[in-house]
Amino acid sequence: MVKKYPAVSAEYQKAVEKAKRKLRGLIADKKCAPLMLRLAWHSAGTFDVKTKTGGPFGTMKLEAELEHAANNGLDIAVRLLEPIKQQFPILSYADFYQLAGVVAVEVTGGPEIPFHPGREDKPKPPPEGRLPNATLGSDHLRVVFGELLSGEKEGLLQLPSDKALLSDTVFRPLVDKYAADEDAFFADYTEAHLRLSELGFAEA
Repeated sequence: MVKKYPAVSAEYQKAVEKAKRKLRGLIADKKCAPLMLRLAWHSAGTFDVKTKTGGPFGTMKLEAELEHAANNGLDIAVRLLEPIKQQFPILSYADFYQLAGVVAVEVTGGPEIPFHPGREDKPKPPPEGRLPNATLGSDHLRVVFGELLSGEKEGLLQLPSDKALLSDTVFRPLVDKYAADEDAFFADYTEAHLRLSELGFAEA
C-alpha cells in the first residue's frame, strides 16, 4: 500500500528531533527500552483492518485503555514519558508514543526505524481484546499478524511469545535464519516495525 504522509510544519519537525534527543536520554538512563517498545506496539496493535478503528493514535494515555489486561504495567511508561511530552505540546501523543518505540530500538543497538510524523490523537480507546494473546500459540499469532501486516512478505519476525516461535515449524526456521544473519533480521524487523507503527495512518 502506498502511503500519503501528511505535511507537518517545520516547527513540528523540529520538535520531533528535540523530543527524540530527550527520549534517548530517558530511555538510556531508566533502562526502559523494552517498556517503551511494548507501549508503542500495544498502541498500534489494536488496529482493526475491517473497521479501520484503533491503532497508533494516542489513546494509550487514557485510563480506559491502560486498564486493559494486556496493558498491565504500561501506566509506568506513560508516566515516565509525560514530563518530556509536556515540553513539546505541539506533538500529538500518537506521534510521541511511536517515536518512543523508534528510539527504544535505536538505544538498544537495533536498526534505525524511519519515522513519519502526522498522526492525530483520537478521543476514544479501542475495545479490549484486540491484541494478540501469546498463550494461544503460533496459529493465533499467524492469524493476527497476517491480518495486521497483510501485504508484507511472509515470515517477518514477531515477538509476542518466544515459546511459540521456537516450537512452531513455520517460525523456527526464521528464528534460526535471523540468529545467523543480523542484517537480514534488521532489514525485516525495520519493515515490520514501520508497518505496525503506521497501521491506519497515512493511507492513500
